[in-house]
Amino acid sequence: MRRNGFAFVLHGHLPFVLTHGRWPHGADWVNEAAAETYVPLLAMMGRLAEDGVRWKLNLDVSPVLAEQLGSEVFRREFNSYLATKISHAGENEAEFAKRGDSRLASLARIWKDYYGEIRREFEDRWHGNILAGFRYFEDRDDLELMTCGATHGYLPLLGRDTAVQAQVKQAVAAHVRHFGHAPKGIWLPECAYRPRYPWKPPVGPSRGEFLRKGVDEFLSENGLKYFIIDTHMLRGGQAVGIYLQRFGALRELWARYEKGTERPIEAERSPHLPYWIASNPEGHAPVAAFTRDPDTGIVVWSGEHGYPGDGNYLDFHKKHFPGGLRYWRVTHAKADLGDKEVYEPTAVPGRIEENASHFVGLVRKLLAGYGQEGGRRILAAPFDAELYGHWWFEGVRWLELVLRKMAECDDVEAVRLGDWLEAQPPTEVVSLPEGSWGQGGFHWIWLNEATTWTWERIYPAEERMEKLAAELAGMEKGGDPKAGRFRDVLRQAARELLLLESSDWQFLISTWSARDYAEMRLANHATDFNFAADLAEKVARGGEPSGDEWGRLAEMRERDFVFPDIDPLWWSRVEYPAA
Repeated sequence: MRRNGFAFVLHGHLPFVLTHGRWPHGADWVNEAAAETYVPLLAMMGRLAEDGVRWKLNLDVSPVLAEQLGSEVFRREFNSYLATKISHAGENEAEFAKRGDSRLASLARIWKDYYGEIRREFEDRWHGNILAGFRYFEDRDDLELMTCGATHGYLPLLGRDTAVQAQVKQAVAAHVRHFGHAPKGIWLPECAYRPRYPWKPPVGPSRGEFLRKGVDEFLSENGLKYFIIDTHMLRGGQAVGIYLQRFGALRELWARYEKGTERPIEAERSPHLPYWIASNPEGHAPVAAFTRDPDTGIVVWSGEHGYPGDGNYLDFHKKHFPGGLRYWRVTHAKADLGDKEVYEPTAVPGRIEENASHFVGLVRKLLAGYGQEGGRRILAAPFDAELYGHWWFEGVRWLELVLRKMAECDDVEAVRLGDWLEAQPPTEVVSLPEGSWGQGGFHWIWLNEATTWTWERIYPAEERMEKLAAELAGMEKGGDPKAGRFRDVLRQAARELLLLESSDWQFLISTWSARDYAEMRLANHATDFNFAADLAEKVARGGEPSGDEWGRLAEMRERDFVFPDIDPLWWSRVEYPAA
């Protein structure tokens, strides 16, 4: 029997925070995700490989996350973080033992052992290089590594085609540098897509409409073969956003936008088949889209029905200070922090077993009836990687058990998306609407009354960068001796622009999860971009910056060190203009 395909797709991403604070916002975001998600995923892959399990997984490591994980700054920060966690666990153990609480003291010992094992996996097995670990498993043909927008810029709302082009080009370049080859697939930031059409900026001064290329066109011309979309973008219906259950402020905001978000269902389109997407079929090869399966998504994402809400699992929100370690279980979905009961590790394996069996059974049920007779189908299950281990502590263990059980099935096999696309290419070309996997299926999380001002900073910066890059292109073509220094300064302006465009800032503002920090970061990157742009203009005009100006630029380079291969000419012109 020809087996159907099942593809876990994990999206690993964090904004650039490594050199912008520590706690509560900053480098500790990366440290937490590494300790609870990225290193545990590597350890899981190692166990599966050692046991001879036939497993496949798809993982997007966003370029800006790769820049952080691949840096010596991260290695130093992470080792310090682990040492601190181990120390706090020891202090907690002594504290709990002193007051006679053996249950909590035992949990503190478990945390001490946990972080010690993470440190051994990180340093002893992978020599402080998480990216090398991922690359190792890809070289074994077990893992497929994907890319994302360079800094997770929200592509449909970026104001210039050169801005979208730069996000994609830098993504491919960074992937090649970190993993040794060009990526086949891309996780579009927030799964957000826009087709080709006459467009005008949603905020700021109106310049009238102008023709914009479809996002898929940029993917095609840069060698990318596939991307991921949400179900409603393929079939219509009411979009089920993935963030609403997690953020209370988002539910209040959504209540004002809810009307009119549903479109008719196109039942003939299956989320279990890939489709070719082509905004401009005359100019570019089409790119394939794989669709998120809604049924497997809801049993994981749903705050009410999802596995992570099981009362026996470790609660994410309640923490013990000092140290921030967690000792309590979910208890029940509506339990206040004061009602949380102590975590019982012995109750967890049975729940993981039941949840994993249920999930595998659901996948098989959804794909039942297909195969040699009805044609093979693929079920794609895309999730934020940080859900596994970080938000849902037991999630990596659950994922491992799902992959083990899937390897025993005779009707379904875990697959890599690139392999499937090569063996089972789409047979139909479809058009897609504009949208994302955010609540309502559109852009409102990233563009609302609380975030309008952010786009009023971004759009002028994109336009200014385009003009400066075009000037650089002319100077280099004409052999202007000032072009070298001009390019050097403009490279830092380009970095600041990419960091300014990160969709994380609008998301954090809309969810109130780190609003002040996000507002500060966006404003600072806008200021730094304009400083670098002013300095570039001075150099281009033959001026000599002051020592203080050069000093500030050096500080920016050290702090925002991402993308050493950045090319300002990506902003100078659109390689294949819309016509």
